[in-house]
Amino acid sequence: MRHPYELFAGLRYTRAKRRNHFISFISFASMLGIGIGVTALITVLSVMNGFERELRTRILGMASHATISAFEGGLADWPGVADTARKNPDVEAVAPYVEGEGMLRLGSGLSGTMLRGVLPDEERGVSDIGDKMVAGSLDDLKAGSFNIVIGYELAQVLGVTPGDKVDLMIPQASVTPAGVLPRFRRFTVSGIFKVGMYEFDRTLVLIHLGDAQSLYRMGDTVTGVRIKLHDMFKAPTVSRELAGQLQGIYYVNDWTRSHANFFSAVATEKMVMFIILSLIVGVAAFNIVSTLVMVVQDKQADIAILRTLGASPRSIMAIFMVQGSLIGIIGTVIGVVGGVSLALNVERLVPLLQALTGHQFLSPEVYYISDLPSELKSSDVIRISILSLALGLLSTLYPAWRASRVQPAEALRYE
Repeated sequence: MRHPYELFAGLRYTRAKRRNHFISFISFASMLGIGIGVTALITVLSVMNGFERELRTRILGMASHATISAFEGGLADWPGVADTARKNPDVEAVAPYVEGEGMLRLGSGLSGTMLRGVLPDEERGVSDIGDKMVAGSLDDLKAGSFNIVIGYELAQVLGVTPGDKVDLMIPQASVTPAGVLPRFRRFTVSGIFKVGMYEFDRTLVLIHLGDAQSLYRMGDTVTGVRIKLHDMFKAPTVSRELAGQLQGIYYVNDWTRSHANFFSAVATEKMVMFIILSLIVGVAAFNIVSTLVMVVQDKQADIAILRTLGASPRSIMAIFMVQGSLIGIIGTVIGVVGGVSLALNVERLVPLLQALTGHQFLSPEVYYISDLPSELKSSDVIRISILSLALGLLSTLYPAWRASRVQPAEALRYE
């Protein structure tokens, strides 16, 4: 024989004969269970990868990949710091900014805001806000014009439209004959942006860098410089490089630290979902155990005959391991094909299901991400496949060991 007889016998036992169709049905159910579990794992993890990508893109489209600020007070030599950052080959753009807190008032409406002073031309290089304008333009922010750009949600709360006058108050006092009063300035709303993140659309307002310096009496200093990288995942490395190149004491931060809690929570959720959905594959693996136990019981006489012909216990064990492993392999292949196909087409299938059912799964009135994004990663597919094959192989060990322990005389006593 050109092939080991253990392999031939194991493949033969996988197919049912006239008297044991029920065992074949259980084998099919085990394959299907593993396939469904693998499909669910690949699809769910791909959708979660898509959500993580969308959130990361939206957050970092407004935040920065890295920032450099003074250790204390304002950053006075920011042009030199910006030039040093631009010389790094991984840096795409650099922009100065002034940041502070304030209160925006229109009539009786009052809301807390996060104020950011920017240079419009430079800001376009480090954020996507110029492409997220729903009214007006970022170029309307000019030094001395005291124009302001606000988020969509904040505009809805205050009932603001472009051209309205709003009062911006900051937590700094001015001494007047009437006493100590909070400092405020009247601004003209020149634009409204909508980035799809409530944190920014509800609290962030933009003014020109010169107006922010004048409002906060900062002179020529700024809060810091914002940096955008060609590859955002190099932010920790680039931050360390810049910290070593800068002459002086500066605080260099990157997005992996400033948003560490958020992305750690997403990673934890992915891991928990992976463990929970892996239980589906585990249940299907238990079906393989029950299938092989029934096959071993049914094939007692066959095992005894093989033993009398000279088959070793190791060979008997290999026969049933082949049978169980084949169930796991076929189920894994079915699951990988189904999961990859579903993950690659989920963005097209969900609108079709919504049209058929007449129900929108993620309402845009409630969720900012109203579609189901998907990002298939080969590492997830490989990890899930290895898990499925390992569980399938482990589930064969006990039944195969039981088969190897069958004594020929006992098995053939009543035959």
